[in-house]
Amino acid sequence: MDERLMKAMVAAGAIKKINIIASGARFHIEANTANGAVTAETHKGKVKTWVSLDAAARWVRSLGMGAAHIHLTHWQPGQRELPV
Repeated sequence: MDERLMKAMVAAGAIKKINIIASGARFHIEANTANGAVTAETHKGKVKTWVSLDAAARWVRSLGMGAAHIHLTHWQPGQRELPV
């Protein structure tokens, strides 16, 4: 789900809970809806990721959400990524 659609769903009250999930050295966002969890995506349909927790939190705040749950179980800040 892209940013525009997520903002509209937050404004409509369809998204009640947002999770910031760490995976390796990056973070991604999942929003809980009535139909299940959806992941934030770029306009091209790829999973939107951030390299810092504060950047991900600022993005959640820009959606209009005041709270998010943070999952750091799989966070490894020193992990290097493979070039794509």
